Amino acid sequence: MAQVRPRNGAHGHISFSNFFEQWLTEQNQNLETLVSASKENVEKLENGQNGRAVTQEELDGNILRPLIERVIQHYEKYYGAKSKFAKTDILSMFSPPWRSSLEDAFLWIGGWRPSMAFHLLYSKSGQQVEAKLMELIQGLSTGDLADLSSDQLDKVNELQKVTVRAEKELTEKLAKKQESVADASMVELSHAATELIRVGEAAEDGRVDAALDPKKEALVEILLKADALRLKTLKQVLQILSPIQCVHFLIAAAELHLRFHEWGKKRDEKNREVAAAGDEPRNR
Repeated sequence: MAQVRPRNGAHGHISFSNFFEQWLTEQNQNLETLVSASKENVEKLENGQNGRAVTQEELDGNILRPLIERVIQHYEKYYGAKSKFAKTDILSMFSPPWRSSLEDAFLWIGGWRPSMAFHLLYSKSGQQVEAKLMELIQGLSTGDLADLSSDQLDKVNELQKVTVRAEKELTEKLAKKQESVADASMVELSHAATELIRVGEAAEDGRVDAALDPKKEALVEILLKADALRLKTLKQVLQILSPIQCVHFLIAAAELHLRFHEWGKKRDEKNREVAAAGDEPRNR
C-alpha cells in the first residue's frame, strides 16, 4: 500500500494526489469484489456449496462481514491520510486540485455531505423495489435494499435527523470563520499592505502569516470534524443494515463516487482541449 508522506506546498499537492489516485484504484477493486460477493451470495443460497445447503448466517460470517470490514478500513485509510495532509496544507483540502470542477461544485467542507448517504440509500432502495416488485408483492425476501424493514427505516430516519443537525452546526461554524476574513485585524492589515504597495515597499509576509494562521487552524478543526461526521454516518448506516444490504449500499456508494469523479475529469479535459484550440493561432 502507498505510504502517506505529508509535505508542504506543491509537493504536498502532488503527494496527496498520488495517494488519492491509488486509493481510487483500490476502491474500484473493492467495488468489483463487492459485486462478486453479492452475486455469489445469491448463487450459494440457491445452489449450496460443496454439495450442502448454505445459510445466510454462514455467508454473513465467513464472507460478507470480513469484506465489509475491509471496505470500512479503506475509508478509514482515506480519512486518516487526509487528516495528516490537512494539518500541513488545509487550503488545498477545501479546493482539492486532485478533484474535478464538477466535484468541487458539490463539495461540503472539503468532501461529500454526510446526509447524502441517506439520499443514496433511499434512491438505491427505490430502484431495487421497482426491480423486484413482484417478489415483494408475493411476500418473498429479496435480500437487498428493497427488503428494508419498518424498524430499519425508523432507525435511518432518526439517524438522518441527527446527522442533519450536526451538519448545520458545522456549516454555521464555517460561516463564522469565513466572515472573520473581514474582521478588524484583516481590514487594518489589508489597508497597511496597500499603503506599502503605493510607496513601492513589500508587504510583511510574517505579519500576514501571523494573521492568517489562526484562521487556517480553525479550518483544520472544522474539516476534521466534518470528515469524522462523514465516516461516523457511513458506519452508522451500515450498522442498521444487514450484511448483504451493506454490500449493496457500498456498491452504490462506490459506483457513484467513481463515476462522478470520472465524469468530472472528462469534462475538465474536454474544456482544456477547447480552450487550447481557441488559443492556437488561426491559419491564414
